[in-house]
Amino acid sequence: MSDLINIQKKLLPDVLLIMQKRYQILRSIYFSEPVGRRTLAGMLGMSERVLRGEVEFLKAQGLVEIASSGMTVTKEGLVVFRDLESVMNQLSGLHSMEEQLAKKLQIKKCLVVQGDSDDTPWVREEMGRVAVEQLDMALTEKRNIVAVMGGSTMATVAEMMTTDFAKGRELLFVPGRGGIGEDLDNQANTICDKMATKTNTKHRVLYVPEQLGEEAYRSLLKEPAIQEGLRLVQSANAIILGIGDALAMAKRRHTGEDVLGKIIHRKAVGEAFGYYFDEQGEVVHKVPTFGLQFEDLAQIPHIIAVAGGTSKAKAIKSYMKSAPKNTILITDEGAAKSLLKGSNTLLK
Repeated sequence: MSDLINIQKKLLPDVLLIMQKRYQILRSIYFSEPVGRRTLAGMLGMSERVLRGEVEFLKAQGLVEIASSGMTVTKEGLVVFRDLESVMNQLSGLHSMEEQLAKKLQIKKCLVVQGDSDDTPWVREEMGRVAVEQLDMALTEKRNIVAVMGGSTMATVAEMMTTDFAKGRELLFVPGRGGIGEDLDNQANTICDKMATKTNTKHRVLYVPEQLGEEAYRSLLKEPAIQEGLRLVQSANAIILGIGDALAMAKRRHTGEDVLGKIIHRKAVGEAFGYYFDEQGEVVHKVPTFGLQFEDLAQIPHIIAVAGGTSKAKAIKSYMKSAPKNTILITDEGAAKSLLKGSNTLLK
């Protein structure tokens, strides 16, 4: 395929440019539908006149529909869009970027989605879809326990799941750690519930207060429900987690001034499942709660981390310095380009 693309670049460069343009239009309509022509033209940086001609072509091919509410992608259009993804990623240099990034971060695999989620919200949805695909491929066992962390990105991943995900397998979603101060919609318990609902499978909850004294901790540890929750999460054969900016996550959790000062003083830049990391990947603070600890990750066969946006590049890098080597990172072009700046290998 790569040889054919290289030949086409030399003999039919105009055809490839047109194909890329129409792919971007299809992609933008799909993630924003129903969307009006003026809005879409602004998103793509294209004049309405030029866009009108392209949309009419796509409509004539049965790939999009136009209604008073806006434009949408047809079933046939979605098939074409998905079939084109791999080719477009190769043309845009994303495959090369993925290989470079996995090598630089020293992890199993990287998958890069076009765009920057800092600028385009639906890029996060695409990362979520890719994360679900990777998890689907990873879960080869008939019975599976999936540990899930909290955060807005994980909430997006949950939205991308469907009943097809559960076909041919048993699934149990469990929160990786007890409640750690997130808003309700972004708590791991809520996200597990959403994933189970979307896939028509099962989930468990682990309700634990964020800050616990030693005596309260020991008392709760004796509770059968807590013991069962811990047993399940420690039996997980997969985990899916997000990576956040340290300061943003601390504020989102309404962290006390003393702990916030500690996080700032120790120059934390990244956060994952309640652990705060500095630029060298050292843990400078962790939120005390029940559930998986950082060292437990080494025992989990399948680890999928999802984070994107140029603004999260430092956070991703800090976490990946200590991440298990079998980690799969799902990110976007914005974060990937920032992470690869200064790399010995130049991006094409």
